[in-house]
Amino acid sequence: MPEFLSSLSFLYVIPVLGFMILIHEFGHYAVAKWLGVRVEVFSIGFGKRLFGFRKGETDYRIAAIPLGGYVKMSGENPMDERTGDPKEFLSHSRWHRFLIAIAGPAMNILLAVFLLTIVYMVHYEYPAFMDQPAVIYGIRHDSAAAQAGLQSGDRIVKVDGIDNPTWEQLQPAVWLSANQPLNITVQRGDKVFQTRIVPKAVTSSEVGSAGWYWAEPVIVGRLDADMPAAKAGVKEGDRITAINGQPVASIESMIESLQQTKDQPVELTIVRGGETLHLRIQPVLSPTEDPKESRYRLGFLNKGESKVTKLGPTQALRLSLEQNKKYSLLLLELAKKLVQGKVSPRMVSGPIGIAQEAGYAARQKGWTPLMELTAGISLNLGIFNLLPIPILDGGVILFLLIEGLMRRDISLRIKERVYQAAFVFLVLFAVMVIYNDLMKTIPGLADRLP
Repeated sequence: MPEFLSSLSFLYVIPVLGFMILIHEFGHYAVAKWLGVRVEVFSIGFGKRLFGFRKGETDYRIAAIPLGGYVKMSGENPMDERTGDPKEFLSHSRWHRFLIAIAGPAMNILLAVFLLTIVYMVHYEYPAFMDQPAVIYGIRHDSAAAQAGLQSGDRIVKVDGIDNPTWEQLQPAVWLSANQPLNITVQRGDKVFQTRIVPKAVTSSEVGSAGWYWAEPVIVGRLDADMPAAKAGVKEGDRITAINGQPVASIESMIESLQQTKDQPVELTIVRGGETLHLRIQPVLSPTEDPKESRYRLGFLNKGESKVTKLGPTQALRLSLEQNKKYSLLLLELAKKLVQGKVSPRMVSGPIGIAQEAGYAARQKGWTPLMELTAGISLNLGIFNLLPIPILDGGVILFLLIEGLMRRDISLRIKERVYQAAFVFLVLFAVMVIYNDLMKTIPGLADRLP
């Protein structure tokens, strides 16, 4: 049974998403109130009202379907008859309506910046290899990098317009280029040359993989409870230094070794605290994150070596702004390539995927992993709502900009048709995302569907 069904992981996402929605809708509410617009309903969730209270002219409620929320303002529906009441939404200038529309996404983005700033002031942790130059330690056979003739020791000195990229800068460019040509510049000794790779779509999310890897210690991260490593007593945080007496310099070299020994028992040398252990474990042939691939596995994810520090308030804020800007541009690039059909919709996670990540983050030591994930979700929510899709805040802003250029309102008939089409699109998109979540989460489900 998948982890999110066999545990309470999915429960962690309810307060996280609920908080994100509350912050988002509070942005609309606060600015509307400030500008003198009557707010009739402030709802967390959709559908039937479960409970709440009324204060002044506003009904504050919790509704039955916890998949969002809304603020209902007087006279905001263009199809409603306008009375001319100055407290109606449409009685206000386009500038006021723009401020109200953008306030929700802005609150989510500001929250993401604030949360990451706090995290970085308390516990700034990141993979040690990420800020290192992109020097290739090894290459998988039959990979995109191998087909391009790349070799161990090559350094990527340019990719996607970025000079001398670190691994942190290189990875997103590869992930978003599945089955698409990616031009790179390579330094090999004193020679510099240009080449092209076509990253392969891997894992159930169909992200791009070049097939190169870096030197990184093997430190056990998330364990699969029903796999050999967990059953043999391997624990999260264990450092694997050797397999069958041969030093292990990366998780990829360890994976290659297991494919050669197949189901023969292997001896792992493990450092745990100040103690060295030797465990004998038999690998099993098992599905991977890529539904098209099975391989011999022990059953854990590598979390590698991390650097940990604390930043002062100014440094933390600066880094938070940089990280949020970087991830915002990455999200926009993902959206662009989704529209162009250059990346798979499987790269988008829905409520099930978010629940899994929230459950894992909540089980980590300390509160910073869950706080960092919350910041990421808040940023995603803010950016998604700014997309120019009618019904979303970005669609409202787009209509306001068009009407401002036209100097007149778009006809109600056109708006009604556009909103209907947008509603159908968003429903279909939600169904697709949840379907993809299930495909990625439940092994073999696709084979069992008619």
